[in-house]
Amino acid sequence: MAAKICGGSLFLSVKTQQLLLHHSPPPPTTTTKTTTRFYSSKPSFPSSRSFSSSFRSNTFTVFSQVASTASDLDSAANAGQQRLSKVPVSNIRNFSIIAHIDHGKSTLADKLLQVTGTVPQREMKEQFLDNMDLERERGITIKLQAARMRYVFENEPYCLNLIDTPGHVDFSYEVSRSLAACEGALLVVDASQGVEAQTLANVYLALENNLEIIPVLNKIDLPGAEPDRVIKEIEEVVGLDCSNAILCSAKEGVGIIDILNAIAARIPPPANTSERPLRALIFDSYYDPYRGVIVYFRVVDGTIKKGDRVYFMASGKDYFADEIGVLSPNQLQVDELYAGEVGYLSASIRTVADARVGDTITHYGRKADNSLPGYEEATPMVFCGLFPVDADQFPDLRDALEKLQLNDAALKFEPETSSAMGFGFRCGFLGLLHMEIVQERLEREYNLSLITTAPSVVYKVNCVNGDTVECSNPSALPEPAKRKSIEEPIVKIEMLTPKDYIGSLMELAQDRRAKFKEMKFITEIRASLTYELPLAEMVGDFFDQLKSRSKGYASMEYTFIGYKESELIKLDILINGDHVDPLATIVHRDKKINRGLYFQAYSVGRALTLKLKELIPRQMFKVPIQATIGSKVIASETISAIRKDVLAKCYGGDITRKKKLLRKQAEGKKRMKSIGKVDVPQEAFMAVLKLEKEVI
Repeated sequence: MAAKICGGSLFLSVKTQQLLLHHSPPPPTTTTKTTTRFYSSKPSFPSSRSFSSSFRSNTFTVFSQVASTASDLDSAANAGQQRLSKVPVSNIRNFSIIAHIDHGKSTLADKLLQVTGTVPQREMKEQFLDNMDLERERGITIKLQAARMRYVFENEPYCLNLIDTPGHVDFSYEVSRSLAACEGALLVVDASQGVEAQTLANVYLALENNLEIIPVLNKIDLPGAEPDRVIKEIEEVVGLDCSNAILCSAKEGVGIIDILNAIAARIPPPANTSERPLRALIFDSYYDPYRGVIVYFRVVDGTIKKGDRVYFMASGKDYFADEIGVLSPNQLQVDELYAGEVGYLSASIRTVADARVGDTITHYGRKADNSLPGYEEATPMVFCGLFPVDADQFPDLRDALEKLQLNDAALKFEPETSSAMGFGFRCGFLGLLHMEIVQERLEREYNLSLITTAPSVVYKVNCVNGDTVECSNPSALPEPAKRKSIEEPIVKIEMLTPKDYIGSLMELAQDRRAKFKEMKFITEIRASLTYELPLAEMVGDFFDQLKSRSKGYASMEYTFIGYKESELIKLDILINGDHVDPLATIVHRDKKINRGLYFQAYSVGRALTLKLKELIPRQMFKVPIQATIGSKVIASETISAIRKDVLAKCYGGDITRKKKLLRKQAEGKKRMKSIGKVDVPQEAFMAVLKLEKEVI
């Protein structure tokens, strides 16, 4: 027996309804196999002429809840199509989905859009809200996305504003901005993997914003799912009451109705402040080449209508709202938005600096007394240089960075000049993955060919005269005689791992100059390791090594705690006696080995000189390549000169004749070396910079 639902052609058998209501799969039988399927307009059912004609005669939408009577089905069949209809402020729910990476967050968002009828079945695809090719290729969420849904709960329509968030630690700034625009959050935890590092970090962000948190256990259909163990983990580690936690399988559609009901029943509505002067918080934006800057905002107070003259309080600019609308998830125009709603604004803004994330929108004629608090500025943790391969692309790179910064508020950049690379920018990122994503987006979306230098961190240099200088570029480090000490950034890192990999992860941390702080078992089989680690040691392949040594089971989360004085030295590369600034690095002095050389500096210098010897073409004179600390050479290689065989014409005679010819040639080579200049090809720079990223 099946229930037919008009509008998305959802067929739910009686056993499937029981599955949705009780969160557990039915006992296996040998005769029937019951599943939930979303069919297109021509399902693969046994042919029946009367059935097919009645089936095709309906307009298909997906009904948002399991109803027991045909009248209930008919009354809610068009719920998803009426999402632009206004509802009272008390029926608005603004919520976000937070989770560790790969815990099924995007799959759950897809299923919510599908079940509420927000996205038609024929348009549905996996990772629907992940609209960048880069997100789909890597299988991760990079940008927050908003979507408006309509849901009928207890015969009342509700407006559900979903903001999907990334799960990786490098995009935590996106998560914090999303949570500031919400009143509640769904905490999604994998029922087989349990609590991970980013799970804790996101929960703490939600608690800081005083959000109502609804725990959801996803992937209960997996053979390795252990809901009871994970519920106990959440209660002990996170401290949330999980007595009313929801068990679901976003892939199979189990428990989705319970999640929607919990959102409507448990998340508080926004405050009804429509009578106050307009105040809207910008939480995201992007640049459209045809319409200019498009602003995503949450109306906190007042109302905004199409055609209103609006004022941006931070930038001091005013524009006319040519178009306002909601994100559902595509942009749909409306005439008015009021307190509690989430929408977008297009006002032909051509200057990207006029509408920044965190700014407050108000009416030009009736300005608000004070602006909203906005967002705390993101602090870059990793820096690198971005240079165009073609010097003519420098203006294009500047424009691209300005437009990308509009969409990625955590990106920071400033102009930089290099003797080898030319003009470029010194860019700051929240982490290595953030750096890779920005580079790929610049190359894909703006058709740029870029060279990136080795990633580095910001050091604080205490000078002899009492000044403190921040240095993110090794070539800008003051001379040894002028500096008193160097401080490096320290992070507190927490690694969650199964107990079998504790030893290998401890060895990894100790190899990276980490200081052990705490170890505790959060369950019988999972432990938490806490270390204080120099950020420069984590910038390299630390995360890859963590995953490799734990076979992918460990996770990590880090927070910046401050600066600490350390034994750091500058490693310079000299080619033919000339300093090559782009190849300079800051390394730790570490321990001494034979002949007074320094271990880490020696290994890095040796690798760089060997690689440069392979890449630099031979010259007419001998070219020395040296790695130095101050005036002390710690590694050296020599490229032999291209020389003519001056002895070819000597077929006999005295040896003094041959020595004279060789001496004359040597004098010419010496004179040539004194005035000669070695041009390092760009391919050599790119290869060596790649090597630096691997070695340091």
